[in-house]
Amino acid sequence: MEQLTHYDIENKQQQFPITIVCDAIRTRENIGMCFRISESFGVEKIYFHENSPTTENRIVKKTARNTLNQIQHEAYTNFETLISELKAAGNTIIGIEITDKSIDIQDFNFKNHEKIVLLLGSERNGIENINLVDKTVAIPMFGRNSSMNVIHSLAITLYEVTNQISKK
Repeated sequence: MEQLTHYDIENKQQQFPITIVCDAIRTRENIGMCFRISESFGVEKIYFHENSPTTENRIVKKTARNTLNQIQHEAYTNFETLISELKAAGNTIIGIEITDKSIDIQDFNFKNHEKIVLLLGSERNGIENINLVDKTVAIPMFGRNSSMNVIHSLAITLYEVTNQISKK
Protein backbone atom coordinates (compact mmCIF):
# COMPACT_ATOMS: atom_id res chain seq x y z
CA MET A 1 0.00 0.00 0.00
CA GLU A 2 1.29 3.45 -0.89
CA GLN A 3 -0.04 6.71 0.51
CA LEU A 4 -0.95 9.12 -2.29
CA THR A 5 -0.11 12.82 -2.35
CA HIS A 6 -2.34 15.64 -3.55
CA TYR A 7 -0.52 15.44 -6.87
CA ASP A 8 -1.47 11.77 -7.33
CA ILE A 9 -5.20 12.31 -6.86
CA GLU A 10 -7.56 13.55 -9.53
CA ASN A 11 -11.07 14.04 -8.13
CA LYS A 12 -14.17 13.83 -10.27
CA GLN A 13 -14.98 17.52 -10.36
CA GLN A 14 -18.71 18.06 -10.14
CA GLN A 15 -20.91 20.89 -9.00
CA PHE A 16 -24.23 20.33 -7.25
CA PRO A 17 -27.25 22.66 -6.93
CA ILE A 18 -26.36 23.42 -3.32
CA THR A 19 -25.98 26.82 -1.70
CA ILE A 20 -24.75 27.42 1.84
CA VAL A 21 -26.10 30.26 3.96
CA CYS A 22 -24.21 31.05 7.15
CA ASP A 23 -26.51 32.72 9.67
CA ALA A 24 -24.19 35.00 11.63
CA ILE A 25 -21.16 32.70 11.91
CA ARG A 26 -18.45 34.71 13.64
CA THR A 27 -15.47 32.37 14.03
CA ARG A 28 -12.73 32.98 11.45
CA GLU A 29 -11.72 29.32 11.34
CA ASN A 30 -15.32 28.27 10.72
CA ILE A 31 -15.63 30.70 7.80
CA GLY A 32 -12.39 29.37 6.28
CA MET A 33 -13.41 25.75 6.79
CA CYS A 34 -16.81 26.47 5.25
CA PHE A 35 -14.99 27.38 2.03
CA ARG A 36 -12.78 24.33 2.16
CA ILE A 37 -15.57 21.84 2.87
CA SER A 38 -18.00 23.47 0.43
CA GLU A 39 -15.48 23.43 -2.41
CA SER A 40 -14.61 19.80 -1.80
CA PHE A 41 -18.30 18.83 -2.09
CA GLY A 42 -19.06 20.88 -5.22
CA VAL A 43 -21.22 23.57 -3.60
CA GLU A 44 -22.28 26.35 -6.00
CA LYS A 45 -22.22 29.36 -3.66
CA ILE A 46 -21.78 30.49 -0.07
CA TYR A 47 -23.50 33.45 1.59
CA PHE A 48 -22.04 35.07 4.72
CA HIS A 49 -23.52 37.81 6.86
CA GLU A 50 -21.80 41.16 6.39
CA ASN A 51 -20.63 41.05 10.03
CA SER A 52 -18.88 37.70 9.59
CA PRO A 53 -15.10 37.68 9.12
CA THR A 54 -14.29 38.44 5.47
CA THR A 55 -12.16 36.58 2.97
CA GLU A 56 -9.50 39.24 3.56
CA ASN A 57 -8.98 38.00 7.11
CA ARG A 58 -5.60 36.28 7.52
CA ILE A 59 -6.99 33.33 9.49
CA VAL A 60 -9.90 32.85 7.05
CA LYS A 61 -7.38 32.77 4.18
CA LYS A 62 -5.06 30.35 5.97
CA THR A 63 -7.86 27.98 6.94
CA ALA A 64 -9.57 28.07 3.53
CA ARG A 65 -6.25 27.43 1.78
CA ASN A 66 -6.66 27.85 -1.97
CA THR A 67 -10.47 27.49 -2.06
CA LEU A 68 -11.38 31.17 -1.66
CA ASN A 69 -11.14 31.77 -5.41
CA GLN A 70 -12.72 28.45 -6.36
CA ILE A 71 -16.23 28.99 -5.05
CA GLN A 72 -18.67 31.85 -5.51
CA HIS A 73 -19.44 33.78 -2.36
CA GLU A 74 -21.29 36.88 -1.34
CA ALA A 75 -22.08 38.84 1.80
CA TYR A 76 -25.68 39.61 2.71
CA THR A 77 -27.16 42.26 4.96
CA ASN A 78 -30.68 41.09 5.70
CA PHE A 79 -31.24 37.41 6.49
CA GLU A 80 -34.99 37.42 5.85
CA THR A 81 -34.57 39.16 2.49
CA LEU A 82 -31.90 36.67 1.39
CA ILE A 83 -34.01 33.66 2.36
CA SER A 84 -37.05 35.12 0.53
CA GLU A 85 -34.96 35.66 -2.61
CA LEU A 86 -33.55 32.13 -2.47
CA LYS A 87 -37.04 30.64 -2.01
CA ALA A 88 -38.35 32.71 -4.93
CA ALA A 89 -35.52 31.26 -7.06
CA GLY A 90 -36.84 27.73 -6.39
CA ASN A 91 -34.58 26.68 -3.52
CA THR A 92 -35.67 24.48 -0.63
CA ILE A 93 -34.29 25.96 2.60
CA ILE A 94 -33.03 23.18 4.85
CA GLY A 95 -31.73 24.10 8.28
CA ILE A 96 -29.10 21.90 9.87
CA GLU A 97 -30.60 22.16 13.32
CA ILE A 98 -32.11 20.10 16.10
CA THR A 99 -35.83 20.92 16.32
CA ASP A 100 -38.96 19.02 17.28
CA LYS A 101 -39.58 18.56 13.52
CA SER A 102 -36.05 17.60 12.44
CA ILE A 103 -35.57 14.56 10.22
CA ASP A 104 -32.43 12.45 10.57
CA ILE A 105 -30.22 13.32 7.58
CA GLN A 106 -30.05 9.75 6.32
CA ASP A 107 -33.88 9.60 6.29
CA PHE A 108 -34.36 12.90 4.44
CA ASN A 109 -34.76 12.51 0.68
CA PHE A 110 -32.54 15.25 -0.76
CA LYS A 111 -33.21 13.94 -4.31
CA ASN A 112 -36.76 15.32 -4.09
CA HIS A 113 -35.42 18.88 -4.12
CA GLU A 114 -34.05 20.44 -7.27
CA LYS A 115 -32.12 23.29 -5.60
CA ILE A 116 -31.02 23.11 -1.98
CA VAL A 117 -29.95 25.74 0.50
CA LEU A 118 -28.25 24.37 3.60
CA LEU A 119 -28.63 26.87 6.40
CA LEU A 120 -26.07 26.95 9.20
CA GLY A 121 -26.85 28.69 12.47
CA SER A 122 -24.46 30.69 14.58
CA GLU A 123 -22.01 28.85 16.78
CA ARG A 124 -23.75 29.96 19.97
CA ASN A 125 -27.46 30.30 19.18
CA GLY A 126 -28.15 28.14 16.14
CA ILE A 127 -30.51 29.39 13.41
CA GLU A 128 -31.97 32.68 14.57
CA ASN A 129 -35.27 32.63 12.69
CA ILE A 130 -36.05 28.94 12.40
CA ASN A 131 -39.55 29.68 11.05
CA LEU A 132 -38.07 30.76 7.71
CA VAL A 133 -36.81 27.27 6.84
CA ASP A 134 -38.79 24.72 4.86
CA LYS A 135 -37.33 21.70 6.68
CA THR A 136 -34.74 20.88 9.31
CA VAL A 137 -32.38 17.94 9.39
CA ALA A 138 -30.37 16.62 12.30
CA ILE A 139 -27.39 14.34 12.59
CA PRO A 140 -28.03 11.37 14.87
CA MET A 141 -25.59 11.42 17.77
CA PHE A 142 -24.89 8.70 20.30
CA GLY A 143 -22.83 10.40 23.00
CA ARG A 144 -23.91 12.64 25.85
CA ASN A 145 -23.22 15.82 23.89
CA SER A 146 -26.18 17.08 21.86
CA SER A 147 -24.32 19.39 19.49
CA MET A 148 -21.21 19.57 17.35
CA ASN A 149 -19.17 22.22 15.59
CA VAL A 150 -21.18 23.92 12.84
CA ILE A 151 -18.63 23.02 10.14
CA HIS A 152 -18.44 19.39 11.23
CA SER A 153 -22.22 19.20 10.88
CA LEU A 154 -21.94 20.85 7.45
CA ALA A 155 -19.37 18.28 6.31
CA ILE A 156 -21.50 15.35 7.44
CA THR A 157 -24.61 16.83 5.82
CA LEU A 158 -22.83 17.62 2.55
CA TYR A 159 -21.58 14.04 2.41
CA GLU A 160 -25.13 12.73 2.77
CA VAL A 161 -26.64 15.24 0.31
CA THR A 162 -24.05 14.66 -2.43
CA ASN A 163 -24.11 10.91 -1.88
CA GLN A 164 -27.87 10.88 -2.47
CA ILE A 165 -27.87 13.35 -5.36
CA SER A 166 -25.05 11.67 -7.25
CA LYS A 167 -27.05 8.43 -7.29
CA LYS A 168 -30.02 9.96 -9.14
